[in-house]
Amino acid sequence: MSSSAYPSHHRVLSDLLPGTRVRDVTLTLGFAAAIAVSAQVQFALPGTTVPVTGQTFAVLAGAIALGRSRATAGALLYLALGVVGLPWFSGAGPHTVGYIIGFVVAAAVVGEMVRRFGSRSPWQVMGAMAVGNLVIWAFGATGLALVLGLSAGQAIATGVVPFLLGDAVKLIAAAAVLPLLWGIADPRGTLER
Repeated sequence: MSSSAYPSHHRVLSDLLPGTRVRDVTLTLGFAAAIAVSAQVQFALPGTTVPVTGQTFAVLAGAIALGRSRATAGALLYLALGVVGLPWFSGAGPHTVGYIIGFVVAAAVVGEMVRRFGSRSPWQVMGAMAVGNLVIWAFGATGLALVLGLSAGQAIATGVVPFLLGDAVKLIAAAAVLPLLWGIADPRGTLER
């Protein structure tokens, strides 16, 4: 079987939009804004000082739709503008900095995964989102441990465990929606490469 049977990279949903630089800048700005808006929808959970927000869904689903370059640039823009003073971090305090840094890394990792392996099937989306969640949880729990002086077990108990169910629901939602969007945008699968 020739290597051409397996593309070296797959298209992502946003590649189907016309344009180049203007499209990329618009999508990058929109992604940063989507992360910021999703940070404002938040609620507290018992047993943790980290709020539940829509950010993990926005970051991971956005990275799947945008690919590595645009998603990483958008997540970095979100981080940079928050650092310089835009009031769009979730407001939970310095102990959430690990999660925010994790958003940038997860956007890059997930965006690269879908370029390499695709995002048309629910399994591809679930796999990419699962890896992205692991990245965010690792950075988030590490940040909690460093800022609050927690042990690794305490950081996982307060920074990962309370979010497992919600993140599983987000993963299932993305696995249902993103392949459906591919089916609408490219019903015959002709735009894969």
